[in-house]
Amino acid sequence: MTADQPRVCDYCGRTESDPLVLLTWTTAVERGRVKWFCEVCSREHLRAMEGKLDSEWW
Repeated sequence: MTADQPRVCDYCGRTESDPLVLLTWTTAVERGRVKWFCEVCSREHLRAMEGKLDSEWW
């Protein structure tokens, strides 16, 4: 994926390409794959992320 392609939230499917908005998104590496999560999903599942649970368990 290149820098000019929009990012897609791996949880809800929201897309975003504005670099300033992407600053509020989080990333995680699950099974060797980088996953992106939008601000809404990140806030909603913060405890699970901190507990290092894979997103399939949220």
